[in-house]
This record gives sequence, C-alpha cells and structure tokens, in this order.
Amino acid sequence: MRYLPLTASDRASMLAAIGADSIDALFDDVPEAARLAGPVHLPRAMGEIEVERLVSRMAARNVAAGSVPFFIGGGVYRHHVPAAVDHLIQRGEFLTSYTPYQPEISQGTLQYLFEFQTQVALLTGMEVANASLYDGATACAEAVMMANRVTGRTRAVLSGGLHPHYREVCETYGRFVGFELSTQDPLDGEELARLVDRDTSCVVVQNPDFFGEVRDYSGLARICHDAGALLVIVVTEILSLGAIRPPGEMGADIVAAEGQSVGNALNFGGPHVGLFATRDRFVRQMPGRLVGQTVDADGRRGWVLTLSTREQHIRRERATSNICTNSGLCALAFTIHLALLGEAGLTRLARLNHAAAVALAERLEAVPGIRLLNRAFFNEFAVRLPRPAAEIVEVLAAKGVLAGVPVSRFYPDNEPVADILLVAATEMTTTEDMDRLEAALRKVLS
Repeated sequence: MRYLPLTASDRASMLAAIGADSIDALFDDVPEAARLAGPVHLPRAMGEIEVERLVSRMAARNVAAGSVPFFIGGGVYRHHVPAAVDHLIQRGEFLTSYTPYQPEISQGTLQYLFEFQTQVALLTGMEVANASLYDGATACAEAVMMANRVTGRTRAVLSGGLHPHYREVCETYGRFVGFELSTQDPLDGEELARLVDRDTSCVVVQNPDFFGEVRDYSGLARICHDAGALLVIVVTEILSLGAIRPPGEMGADIVAAEGQSVGNALNFGGPHVGLFATRDRFVRQMPGRLVGQTVDADGRRGWVLTLSTREQHIRRERATSNICTNSGLCALAFTIHLALLGEAGLTRLARLNHAAAVALAERLEAVPGIRLLNRAFFNEFAVRLPRPAAEIVEVLAAKGVLAGVPVSRFYPDNEPVADILLVAATEMTTTEDMDRLEAALRKVLS
C-alpha cells in the first residue's frame, strides 16, 4: 500500500465535511493530561538502514528475561514454551484465521476452541467455560458484571489479595457501567465473611493471592451462597491448578483466570488470554461465546457457535459483554501446550515449580534480615526486607539479577508494603540463579 500524504487543502476539505474546525478538535474527548505537549522526540526522517540501526541500539538496552537470573512474577510468569507450540500456531490456517462466523468453513477454529473450553473447565473444576477473553483482568471485571446480572444486585466485595491491576480494571468498569465496589486493604487482615450481606452480588478473591498465599475458600463459598451472593475466584498463575485444589471444588460460582503461563511467553507484557468458567445454570449470563459439538445432515460430527451473547451478535441492551473479540491465537497456543503436557505432565510441571519456590524460600529465609510472610504458597511468595524493596531491586538489577517485584510498585502510597518483595521461581529457575540471588542479597544487606 502506498503512503499518500494529504495536502493542506485536502485536510481542510475533510475537516469541513465532518464539521470540525481543526485537527485538534478531533481529540476534544481525550483528557488534557493524556495528551502530549508536543511531537515525540524522534528524528523527523531516516532511511530504512538508519532506522534499523537506531532501533537495534534501543533494543540492546533491554535485559531479556532469560539472560540473567529472573525472579519476577506478580501476575505474569516465565515458563518454558515448547518449540512445537510456536511452530504450529504460525501455520497459515491458524495465523491468518479470524473469528469463526461461518461454521461450514471454520471447523478447525471451532474444534480447537471446543478443546480449549474443555481444558479450562477441567482445570478449574467448573462445568462450562467460554471461548476465551482478552486477559485475566478483563475476565475478572466481566465476572463481577455477570454476578450482578445473576443476582440483581450491584455491590461487589473485592479482597485485598486481588491483584491491584485487576482491581483497577473492575473500578474502571464500575465507574462507567454503574456498580459499587467494596475494596479491602491488602495488609489489613480482612474478614470477608463479615462484609457479605443481602446487597452483595459477589465476593472476589484470588488463589494463590497477589502475595502468593494459597487458601481454601470453601467456607467463604457457603457464606456467600447463604446470603444469595456468588463467589468469584481469580487465578493469575493457572499452572497452580496442577497442584492445588481447583476453584470448582471450593464452591466457586465463577472462575476468572489468566492463561499466559501455558503456551504464551512474556512478550513485553502481552498478548495474554483470559480464561472464564462458570456453572451450567449461569451459562446464559456468561460473557463471550461458547462453541458446541453437533452433527451435520449426514450425521458427521461438527462444531458450531452454540452461544453468542456479545453485542455484535445481538441487541446491545441484551448483550452480556461488549468485548467483541477473543485472544484466539493465544488460546490455541494454550491448547497445544496443555495437550502436549497432558495431565501427568501438567502435574509434574506444577510440582517442579513448587519445589523450586520452596528451595528458594528456604535460602532467602537464611539471609539475615529477610522474613518469609507466607504460610502456604505455590511458585511465588512474599518476603519482608530490612530496607525498602524497590531500592534493593534496583541495586541487584545493576548487578545483573532481577530479584522480583517490589509491592510498592503497585501500592506507591502504602508505607507498610514498602519493604515487601514478591519473588517467583519456576521450572526455568536454576540452582545457579538461586546462588546468585542469595549471594547478592547477603552482600547488599550486610
């Protein structure tokens, strides 16, 4: 496609046609604080070779996750992705396909989405799962809105252990859709059961929570149900379900999860894939779409879109969601990786993750001044340091060790969390990585 720049008279004609007096008028709805004061500081024009050289120099300033000891988690995790996953998803029939509106020509897409739904339902211990959402955060917000529809109530209780980004997405949805949130302090010793009343639509918890703590929410589920409310369990590290009790067995009504850990690399923050599962009786209030199995006129097995309740399919006022696509390629990567692992492989991988985290926690507890804050965890845990965690992380990063995520990054104004560090260990964490982190911390804290 050629790039044909517009002349000043072209722009004037187009603005006149839409009734705008200037280019700036097109951005009136964008808050002033979100606008740039001037052009981005970039060269006005460069040749292709010069651009490649400049971008390469900029890229070289990054520290790739696999190039140094890496203990960063906080909702996104570094796992091994088999080469077969990337090879298969780049096949033309997968890479170029879009949404499966014509079942007669999209049987392959529909079939893998059907398999994806089956895998998610089995993992979470739920009865039905949809054909994916954008990511875990939007899945969480969709879960709250679904609970509001099911119960006819508009107040949700969010645990302090919910990932702060997920909470912020829920707050954004609530501000514009019109529901109330009761959010808890992350370190306030919350008693969620006392907050459930006849106005509560749902309680949203995370397991393992933002600080890595693993809990059994069966008792909370019973309290919610007695009050006519739903329990939403969020999972940011989906691999944990290869080792811990699934949300469905705890009595969860809706599960919202992030599937990035399976089949999807870090990729500078995305794309991710949102997982969403619920009970059969709530299926018509579930956002997104559902792929089902059927037979054609000749009795051959086939797949169709069984449920499509998005606003592009039905009237907006009847729609359950305004998310108008899904992370199809990421869902396929998830499906392929999980199929390669199988149940035994998933369980073994989860055990490897937990063993690595336990070994690391024992090492760090032996460092003077460090205190482990978790009673039970999967592959991520929180430690309290004798100094602000952000300062120590910066010092260690300069030494080539990415030590974890300071909680103050998510709660900059919360002084009690300033010295808390989130540390993650996966199957990619080696003994040598642990040696370097332990030695670096001992030196910095001595």
